[in-house]
Amino acid sequence: MAEAKHAHHDHDHHHGAAGLGIAFWLTLGFAAVEAGGGWWSGSLALISDAGHMLIDALALGLAAFAGWLAQRPASYRHSYGLVRAEVVAALVNGVLMLALMVGIVWEAIARLNAPQPVQGGMVMAIAAIGLAVNMAVAYTLMRGEQTLNVRAALLHVLGDMLGSVAALVAGAVVYFTGWLPIDALLSLFVVALIVVSSIRLLREALHILMEGVPQNLDLPEVGLALAQTAGVSSVHDLHIWTLASGKVALSAHLEIPAMQDWPGILHTTREMLHTRFDIDHVTLQPELPAAQLEQVGIPFYPRHRH
Repeated sequence: MAEAKHAHHDHDHHHGAAGLGIAFWLTLGFAAVEAGGGWWSGSLALISDAGHMLIDALALGLAAFAGWLAQRPASYRHSYGLVRAEVVAALVNGVLMLALMVGIVWEAIARLNAPQPVQGGMVMAIAAIGLAVNMAVAYTLMRGEQTLNVRAALLHVLGDMLGSVAALVAGAVVYFTGWLPIDALLSLFVVALIVVSSIRLLREALHILMEGVPQNLDLPEVGLALAQTAGVSSVHDLHIWTLASGKVALSAHLEIPAMQDWPGILHTTREMLHTRFDIDHVTLQPELPAAQLEQVGIPFYPRHRH
């Protein structure tokens, strides 16, 4: 069962890495087309979306490289392997996204103060093609494993989709009404939407890098479940953290009445942690009560001296 789950995970991970590679080339190619069209038509919405797509292409390339690194085997220098590479890539991509948003806001404010002529028809045509490309890229990414790294890349792509929609609407408004400020206003609207998602992604990546307890787990609840396992007297030094997306690790000290009971207790606790909390990377250390340690002549040093 575990082997089948691991094989399925590897297949999804490989599919996700391949999808990132395809998404990279699609996004990079259309970024060049959109930049040329934006410059020709004078549309900030198109130029900002092209810049967005260029950063996204770099982000997708980084995500694909990080996905490849994460599949490298463990070594003497990296005993967990390089699974955290995907979290680092997600963090970098989130920062890139925020930096790009600052640039777009700066340019949009300048355009509001001094509107520039825009060729609405060309903007609509290029934005419609861009929307189709972004939808294809998003579909490719959504078919793979949803790691934090892939989600960060997908955030960039969804931002592109919103940018294409904004450019399409801006082009239509300019074409039919001639109202130029709509181009910059819609750019600001897209920025507001993307910043919220970017901050949420950055918080999650930092939480993992700071060894925080996964959001879907409650430390006291897991500790209580361990303490209520038959044969366990108490639990201490409990730690739960995320190695990478979908890979949760746990370590704890369990006090037990007798060491000969340990094999059965270990099997029961590991099975419970897998079934109830989906935690598979488990390190548990058995400990005898202080009184028993003294009886067998093992020095015992209490935490608090009287």
